[in-house]
This record gives sequence, structure tokens and C-alpha cells, in this order.
Amino acid sequence: MQRILFGLFAALCLSLAASVHAQAWPTRPVKFIVPFTPGTGMDTIARIVAPRLAERLGQSVVVENRPGASGNIGTDAVAKAAPDGYTLMVGANTMLMAANLYKSVPFNPLTDFAPISLAGWGTLMLATNPKTGIVSVADLIAKAKAAPGKLTYGSPGVGTPHHMAMELFKDLTGTDLLHIPYKGSAGAVIDILSGATDLMFIPVHVAMPYVKAGKLKALAVGSPKRHAMAPEVASLQELGINGAEVDMWFAFLAPRGTPPAIIIRLNSELRAILATPEVKSAFEKLGLEAASNSGAEMSALMEKDYARWALVIKRNNISAE
Repeated sequence: MQRILFGLFAALCLSLAASVHAQAWPTRPVKFIVPFTPGTGMDTIARIVAPRLAERLGQSVVVENRPGASGNIGTDAVAKAAPDGYTLMVGANTMLMAANLYKSVPFNPLTDFAPISLAGWGTLMLATNPKTGIVSVADLIAKAKAAPGKLTYGSPGVGTPHHMAMELFKDLTGTDLLHIPYKGSAGAVIDILSGATDLMFIPVHVAMPYVKAGKLKALAVGSPKRHAMAPEVASLQELGINGAEVDMWFAFLAPRGTPPAIIIRLNSELRAILATPEVKSAFEKLGLEAASNSGAEMSALMEKDYARWALVIKRNNISAE
């Protein structure tokens, strides 16, 4: 009996200590680690949110870029950081793809993190060079089936959302398209504009100026619904390709073991920030839709996407190595 009472007392003391720690947090600067280079979607989100979060927390929020290995270096740094609320990450669904693409990844995206909240969505548009003569998704599917492996599509690299989106499209439509990977977005976009490649999934805000100029033909968007930047362009779902939802999501995460009270506080502050008109407007200019959810909802989204992309990667025998 005495041992049971002692155990209960010890648990109570730990709970109180965690509560006091969470109430005192933060007492020093908080760090956002971005596992990609400056100028990327994750980096921009971090730099829009950081000063606003700093105001609400009463401590500075610093953005630190740690790129490399398709985001694995920065992501692993967060996974191994002290779970004290001072090291956070702005990540994306690319972390789930990378975990399936590499034979040896030093972290588990589903168990090594405490999801805080969704940050936003980025829509990909399926576009083609007008020289191909392809005018619709139905036309694309017909041409691809008539000449398997002849039509080419570019991407910023193996395992990027742009690449995975087209691989999923291929699976769902039973088509065979030839992948041309590039080292970054710039080369891939230049080549579809010149006609060196035929197709590409491109972020809607990047594609639309070229679509309006007649340099690209928009076929569909990969979101569940039409996008405000391209209201006249149907979604793949609308065109009958069920399951072709390939939007990129961005999220805020902390190391596993971060006190629940800190996660709840961060979730509350971030949701309030993401709901402000100025942040929504700033996101929209980048082709992003600000969004938030609970930690539990974010965790469920990650589990669902992990399973989905793992299946696509395995089915198509894709590897980054």
C-alpha cells in the first residue's frame, strides 16, 4: 500500500512539475527549424508567422534553415531536439514521402513528433505545353494510352510532391508517362515552357501567369475543389478521377514528448494567427490557403498520407538513392 501511495505521489509531482514548466514557458527565444532553403513554402510560412507568434508569446521566434537530404537533416534535428517547446518545425507532407523514399531515415515521421497544427495548403495544377495539342485531361489520358511512355513530365526531383502527384495520377488513370527529374523547380519550369517536356504538376500561383500568357495550358487542379486563382479550371476529382487529391500541406510540429500544455498553447496561438485577414492575404499571394486544425487531427492526416504515399512509392518502385 505504501509503495502504491508513493507511486501516486511521484506521478502527481511529475504532473505538477510539467504544468509549472508549461506555465512558465517560454522564458527564452523559440526556434522554428525549416528543413529546406530560404524562399520555399515552408520558409515563407515560418517567416510570416514567426514575428506574430513572438508578439503573442512575449519572446522572439527565430527561423533557422537546415536544408539537405530532401529535408531529412533538418527534420531529424527537430526529432532529436529537447522536447521543451523551444525547438519547433515548419514541415510539409514531403517528410512522409522522404521517409519512404530513403532506405535509412533516422526518424519516424509518425512517432517522433508531436503535431501542433496544420499551417496551410498549396495547390498543384496539372499543366501542359500548348505544343502538345493536349486540351483536356481526357485528351491527355487518351494520348498517353495510345503511346505509352512517350509523353514526358518534369518535376523538381525524385520524391517531390510534383513527382508523387503525377505518379498517383498515373496509377489512377492507368497511364504510362516518362519522368524527367530536375534539381529544383526552375529547370523543370523552363523546360515545360520551351516544350522540352510535355507535362508537369506546378504550384497554381507559379502556373497561372504562364497560363494567362498562353504559354501553358491548364488541364486541372489537384485539390478537392476549384482554386480561387483559377476558378475556371476543374479539379481532377470533378473530372471523375477519384482519389487524385494531391495538394501539399504544411504544418507545425514539435519533438515527441513536448508537454501537452505547451502543444495546446501553441495550437491556440497559431490558430488565432492563421485566422487573421492579414495572414490569410499574405498566404494567398503565395498561392497558399491558410488553415489550421487540432494536434489530433493533424496526426490523423499524417497517418493517412503516410500510408497513401508509401503505397504509391512501393507500387512504382521509386527510390531517392
